[in-house]
Amino acid sequence: MPAFHYRAVDREGRHTRGELDAVNDVDLELRLRRMGLDMIGYRALAPRALAARGRIGTRELISLCFDLEQISRAGIPMIDGLRDLRDGVDNPRLREILTSVVEDMEAGRLLSQCLARHPQVFGNVFVSLVRAGEQSGQMSEVFENLGATLRMQDELASQTRRLLVYPTIVLLVVLAVMVFLFTYLVPQVTGLLRTMGIALPVQTRVMIAISEAVRAWWPLLLLLPALLAAGAGWAVRTRPAARHAWDWFKLHLPLTGPLLQRVIMARFANVFALLYRSGITILDALHTCEAIADNRVVGRAIARATGQIDAGVSLTEAFRDIGGFPPLVIRMLRVGEATGALDTALVNITYFYNRDVRESIERGLKLLEPVLVLALGGCLLLILWAVLSPVYDILGKLQL
Repeated sequence: MPAFHYRAVDREGRHTRGELDAVNDVDLELRLRRMGLDMIGYRALAPRALAARGRIGTRELISLCFDLEQISRAGIPMIDGLRDLRDGVDNPRLREILTSVVEDMEAGRLLSQCLARHPQVFGNVFVSLVRAGEQSGQMSEVFENLGATLRMQDELASQTRRLLVYPTIVLLVVLAVMVFLFTYLVPQVTGLLRTMGIALPVQTRVMIAISEAVRAWWPLLLLLPALLAAGAGWAVRTRPAARHAWDWFKLHLPLTGPLLQRVIMARFANVFALLYRSGITILDALHTCEAIADNRVVGRAIARATGQIDAGVSLTEAFRDIGGFPPLVIRMLRVGEATGALDTALVNITYFYNRDVRESIERGLKLLEPVLVLALGGCLLLILWAVLSPVYDILGKLQL
């Protein structure tokens, strides 16, 4: 469907701009009128411009989940509640999406089907949970769980960004100092040492060679990593074998690999708990979790477990065969399966992994600061030692 950039005014006379999908200019004017806007002007957008129309932030999705939860609890028809939400939304992009959702629901589609038409905003998990809520009649519980999950993810991401600020600043400062040393200080000292004709130690010759390579090949040193990263990214996006190898490599890195495994398991347990409590069968929930793992290795492990469960193996045994679950989690699953309280066991597993991930990230980032400072400080000391040690030898001989 073509996209248009529009200029319009609302009922209070305030001017607004935005982009909206429409069949033609008449359809565009009708859609704007449903949004409570009067069109002033428009222009068609190129197809490539659709990618630059922005994304809906996590905070806005959290607010949307809260509003939909309240609509469900109050017994308001969903289509009427969405109309009210659309009229009160400030974000033009979200208003356009809600307008499209309302129009699709007026055409007879379910809410989950309408949301699935906007995968850039509402992911597979979001749509699957809404579909489960429609099937089980627990829409308010589904939106409450979705809001809580998005809020937890947003808090974790915000905390990680705050903790990474100091190490990033230290890294940038030290890299700037090292560039200065290799491009200015080392050549100056090199010229002095060569005029004096003295024998240079090994570490100084190595440092001079590195400095000359940096000065002579700095365009290649900047472009080569970028080209390699772009090529690797293209291979990962287009080649299944490369994507599988990259996912396996991430899981087996010395320090970040175990943490990434816990993050994936936390997401898997959380989504599986939400799906199961929403009334989705175990097999259907596991099929959905294969995609949300966002890792081919873990996704294939979940697929194998799904096949085992379908063949008659218990859930506990299948999860134990996946790997990555500690014995405590397997024991919790076994108890939940034996007592018929599997949903409670899954919630406990979600809490266990969320707390473990949060504490692991906090500990790792707190240790990262001193380790990074010591490592980068050691690099600077080695450079200064290699450069200045011949100078001190010369000064010592002059004093003698």
